[in-house]
Amino acid sequence: MVPPLVLDIDGTLTRSTGGIDPRVFEALPAWDAPVVLATGKAFPYPVALCHFLHVPERVIAEHGGVVYADDEVTVTVDSERPRAAAAAFVELGGDLGWGGADTVNRWRETEVAISPDADEALLREVAAEFDLDVVDTGYAYHLVTPGVEKGDGVRSVAAALGIDPGDFVAVGDSENDVSTFDAVGESFAVANADARARAAADHVTDGAHMDGTLEALATLR
Repeated sequence: MVPPLVLDIDGTLTRSTGGIDPRVFEALPAWDAPVVLATGKAFPYPVALCHFLHVPERVIAEHGGVVYADDEVTVTVDSERPRAAAAAFVELGGDLGWGGADTVNRWRETEVAISPDADEALLREVAAEFDLDVVDTGYAYHLVTPGVEKGDGVRSVAAALGIDPGDFVAVGDSENDVSTFDAVGESFAVANADARARAAADHVTDGAHMDGTLEALATLR
């Protein structure tokens, strides 16, 4: 028997050079227990990945802002304040960094993502004025409403599936995975994880990125 999984995407199911590691397409469909993808990305991205993996669509998106399980989508918070803060950031000379089409934010429902090359000091100043948190995933800064966390999404998905959250095992790489690690029974930070994730995890793998995730899965088998 293998445990149900909660897996981050960026930095966890990806290659060191970026992009999904193709080994995902063998490892996850073969996992004989529920797999939940938990990410800071907008809702359509993890749903599409589940579709292409041909696994049930169980998703925690936007750091817990959107949860999808058991054929039900739950939006936990609206995006009015994050969008207003992003507009103020731009008015003050900041740049979201994604170009005119901004496909990074086009389908977001609860937060706004800003390029890691943006003016962090200005962004944090604006966030404080709007009573928002800035979450640094290493791939983007995210303007999020305080109290919205992946860990709450894990508990929601677990309840929908009738599984104790403590039965899940999580793998991740950044500060937004800390609440996930707190919600589950066992956790792995891959070797490329940031300091907060490494400190919160029960184990740190020798391998980085997908190598580390496969190492964790091999341990669980």
